[in-house]
Amino acid sequence: MEIRFEDVNFTYQPGTPFENKVLHDINFTIKDGSYTAIVGHTGSGKSTILQHLNALKTPTSGSVWLGDLEVTSNKTEKSIRDIRKEIGVVFQFPEAQLFEETVGKDIAFGPQNFGVSEEEALKRAEEILPVVGLDASFMDRSPFELSGGQMRRVAIAGVLVMEPSVLVLDEPTAGLDPKGQLEMMSLFNGLHKEKNLTIVLVTHQMEDVANYADHMIVLDDGKIVGDGSPRTVFQKEKWLRSIQLDVPNTVEFAKELIKDPSWSYDKLPLTLDELTQMIIKEIDHPEVERKDKQVRTDG
Repeated sequence: MEIRFEDVNFTYQPGTPFENKVLHDINFTIKDGSYTAIVGHTGSGKSTILQHLNALKTPTSGSVWLGDLEVTSNKTEKSIRDIRKEIGVVFQFPEAQLFEETVGKDIAFGPQNFGVSEEEALKRAEEILPVVGLDASFMDRSPFELSGGQMRRVAIAGVLVMEPSVLVLDEPTAGLDPKGQLEMMSLFNGLHKEKNLTIVLVTHQMEDVANYADHMIVLDDGKIVGDGSPRTVFQKEKWLRSIQLDVPNTVEFAKELIKDPSWSYDKLPLTLDELTQMIIKEIDHPEVERKDKQVRTDG
């Protein structure tokens, strides 16, 4: 499913003394099957954008296209209800939304809410558990007796059981240790590759953007200030820091290396593997004329 924002503006409490415009003429496209990261400092508008992605909020003016459905300020709840099956949102700390007495019932709640029978919903719940790294033995367990990581997996299963074509992730690794962060991001990346699931990652973790995203949208004070591939956007290190954003450690390290004229790179290394390959290449071929391939950067 393709998602498009066309001249979207959003104002909280319009026409009151508390009026606050937080989105200004937002235009971007998230292509079907892409892995898009939306980044920005606190207060940049990321959360408000996220709530427009499955019509939890509607624009004050402009249009949000969710596939073939145009969402405007006068769209009714009934007209957008079905689209929420197609766009699943994993909110920050999703485990806080668990409420049923068993894991199976919690996962089955969403399908039943859309008219699926209890029997069928429970069957789907059991089938989705292995996708998040759990097995059928969890079905009758209380979600509140699980570890924090297991609870998060159950909450994610509750989103995936709806079989969305777009998965929106709001800081999905918040509160997890490094091992848990890697496992969680690997889970989402596997879904993206194996099921061609469109992923929208709302984050301030630049390492995750570098490792997984193929498209990057940068927000600052409610405006789009950057839109392109991570490799292109991360070239602009000084500019990113000027809007309170970092660059991945790999990029920072590579930029330090090329301060020495004897080092260079053919393309900006984003991942640890790319950085390693760059270093190996330079060490193995020191005689190569580097000046011809020196990359000029903006940062």
